[in-house]
Amino acid sequence: MKKTIFLIGGAVALIIAAYFFFFQQAAESSDIFAPVQQGDFKVSVTTTGELDAKNSVSIKGPSGMRAAQIWNVQISRIIPEGTVVKQGDFVAELDKSSLVDKLKTKQNEFTKAESQFTQTKLDTALTLREARDNLINLQFSMAQKKLELEQSAYEPPATIKQAEITLQKAARDYKQATENYGIKVEQAKAKMREATATLQTERNSMDFLNSLIEEFSIKAPENGMVIYSKDWKGIKKKEGSTISAWNPEVATLPDLDIMISKTYVNEVDIRKIQKGQQVEIGLDAFPDKKLTGKVITVANMGEQKPNSDAKVFEVVIFINESDTTLRPSMTTSNVILAEVITDVMSVPLEAIYSQGDSMTYVYLKDGNDLIKQEVQVGKANDEAIVIAKGVKKTDIVALSVGEKVEGEVRPLSTEEPVANK
Repeated sequence: MKKTIFLIGGAVALIIAAYFFFFQQAAESSDIFAPVQQGDFKVSVTTTGELDAKNSVSIKGPSGMRAAQIWNVQISRIIPEGTVVKQGDFVAELDKSSLVDKLKTKQNEFTKAESQFTQTKLDTALTLREARDNLINLQFSMAQKKLELEQSAYEPPATIKQAEITLQKAARDYKQATENYGIKVEQAKAKMREATATLQTERNSMDFLNSLIEEFSIKAPENGMVIYSKDWKGIKKKEGSTISAWNPEVATLPDLDIMISKTYVNEVDIRKIQKGQQVEIGLDAFPDKKLTGKVITVANMGEQKPNSDAKVFEVVIFINESDTTLRPSMTTSNVILAEVITDVMSVPLEAIYSQGDSMTYVYLKDGNDLIKQEVQVGKANDEAIVIAKGVKKTDIVALSVGEKVEGEVRPLSTEEPVANK
């Protein structure tokens, strides 16, 4: 009996010891540590960008859309993006329906103007013909009255006087008719000029629309690879998309020898970015390929991206290397080196804790214990932060704490020198 009780007691003690052993191991294993690093600290900003050609030739739709009062037109057909074309090759076809309707209307107006021109020409010809016939008749009448005056030379004075008055009246009528004929000629010329101008205007408009409809079939202006353009929302134009009279660009032919990466930096980090800063560039499509570049443009004005409340600033990065595998629209990861701080101590961001708004501290490893140590922090990057005061280069900090650590935060030493910031 005593032996049985002894065995049971030993088993219970063993279980309790094992429980505390494994519990302590699990607690300790939940803590992750990292040594304090000393050396040069890189302040960088990491962004995602998109490759583009620094120089490119624009492939545009008709430039006369506004003159034709066509404000938007749909792309009915376009060749696949990435197609290599030669100058004059077909690129895209635009929907011609609205232009065809306008052309039909203009053809009707031209036909009407042509008929009006013919009618005016006939009317003026008839009017002038009647005026000329009237002049001839008046001329004959005046000659007759003159002859009658000559024949009345031996008639009584009253008869002679009457013949003279009749001749004067005939001469006056002829003179007035001659002046009226000159006025009618000028009127006829004015009417013909107006009819001619109207006809020419309608002809020019019809010829313009006929030439414009040919431009709805878009050809490549140069040799190159076709890359679709983007609308104001950043969405690529494709079959079914719409181009406007103010921005008729359909695609581009980029110069692939000189590439850039366009990226956007949030308003919190933009103060760190300056023209000329060096950049490390990675490609999502080729993870093993590493490129370098430099910042060449930093936007002065921020913009709000679609579906986002944050303001961002466009930053353009020049790619130093020329690589035949680079293609527009490839996604890049850009690490912009904003600053290098020499000979400082730093810890991972995960090691930093705060107590209210006034105190920042870390957990220092002290044997099997953890000590809360107040620190003074400096600049940070995406992974680590400079510790200006509060740690030594031999210290080890906890990145995660498995259980709550009791006790007050150990304050900064007033005698401890401040490291480089």
